[in-house]
Amino acid sequence: MISFKTFNANLRPLASLALVSLLGVGLSACSEAKTETVEAIRPVKVVEIASMGTTRELDYSGSVKARTEMNLGFRVAGKITERVVNIGDKVKTGDLLARIDATDYQLGVSTAEANLHAAEKQVETARLADERATQLYAKKFASEAQREQAALAYRQASSQRDAAASSLKQARNQVGYAELRADQNGIVTSVSADTGQVVGAGTPVVAVAVDGDKEVQIAVPELEIAQFQQGKPVKVSFWSDAGLVLDGKVREVAGSADPQSRTFSVRVSLPDDNRVLLGMSATIEASVENGKAFVAIPLSALAKQGDKDIVWVVNGEQVHARDIKVAGFADAGVQVADGLKPGDLVVAAGTQFMAENLRVKVPTAEQRAASNEATAAVR
Repeated sequence: MISFKTFNANLRPLASLALVSLLGVGLSACSEAKTETVEAIRPVKVVEIASMGTTRELDYSGSVKARTEMNLGFRVAGKITERVVNIGDKVKTGDLLARIDATDYQLGVSTAEANLHAAEKQVETARLADERATQLYAKKFASEAQREQAALAYRQASSQRDAAASSLKQARNQVGYAELRADQNGIVTSVSADTGQVVGAGTPVVAVAVDGDKEVQIAVPELEIAQFQQGKPVKVSFWSDAGLVLDGKVREVAGSADPQSRTFSVRVSLPDDNRVLLGMSATIEASVENGKAFVAIPLSALAKQGDKDIVWVVNGEQVHARDIKVAGFADAGVQVADGLKPGDLVVAAGTQFMAENLRVKVPTAEQRAASNEATAAVR
């Protein structure tokens, strides 16, 4: 028989264990209750969508070129014996650029001179024969046929003399063509052949950019080429001088696309300015009509959800994902064609931390205005 004292001693450990278990359950329940009642509120930076614009900016990079650039070559074939100019040299009309070996052409001149001398002697002989035949015909000592034959021989000799004179002039011209000279004032931009090289007639040897009008050449994709028409005003800025901004105008639009790049060449004329040098890098900025109003958001506000472009829009104290349609990118940020309207508050930074229905703390309108002013001041 078990005594009461022994029974009581056995129950004490069980009671202690039960008490500890109950305390653990109670503490766990309190912790869960506390976790459920505390909800994170994340402060966010937002941007308010302004009124939609009907224009957008297109930027294209190009380089400054002369409106007229001549690729000069010899008008006769030969071996280059001398190149006088280098890239960057300024030349004037008539300045010597290069010279080829003219020995063969000088020999041609000698031959043409000898032929002309012989032709002149034949003319003199035929002239005397014609005069003699005329005199004999007048005295009835020669027939009319003999007189006409002598006159014909004189005319033929005269024609041969004229042909020999033309050949001599052509031979002398070829000697002159052995020297390549500048047609207009300009600056040498490239050299395609050098001393010792044999070139054919018309082969480019030296390129000269003619002094005068300058322009910027850009390549425009086919999707935007309709926005560029002759006479369209544009802004031209230069990488070397941020303060140099000129008003340009579209002068020429290529009639066909480049077969490799599928872009169209567009030339923009520039006003006369001594600060603009050939070869400088430039940016063409053109305002074009959207056809549909776009809104702009910072690039940091754009997020991805699968294959969709989204932004996080603040509604009350919560954020919600909203699909948008991106129209393009510009210096101001992302251009949105659909999905946003003026007055929407969009999370501008930290989009990777956003989740659907997340509670957020939005700055007041005064705080947003002060932040915008500070950002503008820094820029």
